Amino acid sequence: MKQAVLKEFIQKVWNEGDINAISKYIADKYTIVHDPADPWEGMELDVAGFQRRVATSREPVPDQTFDIQEMYEKEDSVCITWLWSATHLGEIAGMPPTGEKITMSGATVYYFKNNKITGHWQVADRLGVFQQLQSHLNKEG
Repeated sequence: MKQAVLKEFIQKVWNEGDINAISKYIADKYTIVHDPADPWEGMELDVAGFQRRVATSREPVPDQTFDIQEMYEKEDSVCITWLWSATHLGEIAGMPPTGEKITMSGATVYYFKNNKITGHWQVADRLGVFQQLQSHLNKEG
């Protein structure tokens, strides 16, 4: 059940950007336990806060997709490994849009209570994204 909820959450919220669907999947309190270089790391978000997070995150990369590679379930958590891809259409960390495709990989543990997601612990190759952006900008210059 948790895996099905998580797959749907990733598709609807992160891939399609349906911020109105968020309350269906996340608990009233969502904690970002560990997510280095994420501006929301360590924060506790309500549904409105999570909606802002998704909207802000998707703004420079509106066509982003997370492709789930594997899922592992344990009691009250589900771990996924994923591949992410997007087109760089807006500013990211001060870098102007390049219009180029960027990719990243990562792993996320999502925590559940009563089939709602209560938070996550994540590692992602953000350095690789910045290296790709820098490379695209160097080609333009």
